[in-house]
Amino acid sequence: MTDPAKSLAAAREALHGELRKCIIGQQNAAELLFITLLCGGHALLLGVPGVGKTLLAATLARALRLEFRRIQFTPDLMPADITGTEVLEEDPTTGRHKRVVMTGPLFTNVLLADEINRTPPKTQAALLQAMQEGEITIGCETHRLSAPFLVLATQNPIEMEGTYPLPEAQLDRFLCCIRIGYPTQEEELTIATTGPAGALSSVEAVLNPEEILSLQRAVRAVPIANDVAAYAVRLVAATRPGCKNGAPPGVAEFIDCGASPRASQALIATAKARALLNGRIHVDFADIRALAPDILRHRLVLNFRARAEKLDSDMLVHRVLDHVKTDAA
Repeated sequence: MTDPAKSLAAAREALHGELRKCIIGQQNAAELLFITLLCGGHALLLGVPGVGKTLLAATLARALRLEFRRIQFTPDLMPADITGTEVLEEDPTTGRHKRVVMTGPLFTNVLLADEINRTPPKTQAALLQAMQEGEITIGCETHRLSAPFLVLATQNPIEMEGTYPLPEAQLDRFLCCIRIGYPTQEEELTIATTGPAGALSSVEAVLNPEEILSLQRAVRAVPIANDVAAYAVRLVAATRPGCKNGAPPGVAEFIDCGASPRASQALIATAKARALLNGRIHVDFADIRALAPDILRHRLVLNFRARAEKLDSDMLVHRVLDHVKTDAA
């Protein structure tokens, strides 16, 4: 790939053109999903029912010529329902039995884990190995998943009854957390009158898996200056109470546990993708600042005082951004 910036800009424009056939608005969410894919990560989608989370995931997979599967997470879902299981099968010629692996829906390119917090932790944990290592162990055998592999998990941020909150270890494995809000009145009028969801069959592929993997390599190769990388690390460190050069006043007293080093890795990786998408082969401070809320919001463990004062993680991330300057001095 001689000019990755031009190739990625062309792919981005073509992708957004296909997404617009089904998705009205939600441009920022679509951009963040593409960035997540370019970084080889996974995304948590927060939004009330009916704002297009499932349709966005299905349209993205179709436009990228990726296999797409959806799992509706329920309280009775078992780990084997996701990963697959071993069964005994009789050979009709010899009468002998042999073990056969029945693969589950995790064996795909894009997996939509719908309402992931409605299933017990044991089943939620079945995703961890796939998300972190890109492989699944069934019985005594470990199976490699096809690349690229992207998990998109949805959560309803309003209804908490009958749910099992995701543990911090699993939340940390999501590269970013994307808020999907209501459309504007103009966008909703278009949705209500044209019904764009029916256009899914008309979406054409603009990239294939091999091209996506090539773009992922190009993103990883984007250079980042030491001072920009150090700024990303300082931002993450400023979410940690009780640490040297950690969370400042106005933040520390509201957080029980801050973001891990995995957040620093995610912030730098996504900043590289954003820079390349904008035609630059270097990362700027603005890339770090723009992506910080989406990278950090799900990694902060807030305490009772924060809930009592009605502070959410986004408010605290913006306080961190106001406190940490681009110049270390």
